[in-house]
Amino acid sequence: MINIHTHLSPIISIIAGVVILLMPRLLNYIVAIYLILIGIIGLDLVRV
Repeated sequence: MINIHTHLSPIISIIAGVVILLMPRLLNYIVAIYLILIGIIGLDLVRV
């Protein structure tokens, strides 16, 4: 469980960084979605 999360995190970060560089207006949406997903995973509502 932890290994999957640690491998996905850098990949998601790189993709998000590239998208933010290309389209800065998406920053708010990307951050909001990221925070919501981390919250859901943190509450164990979704098994990763």
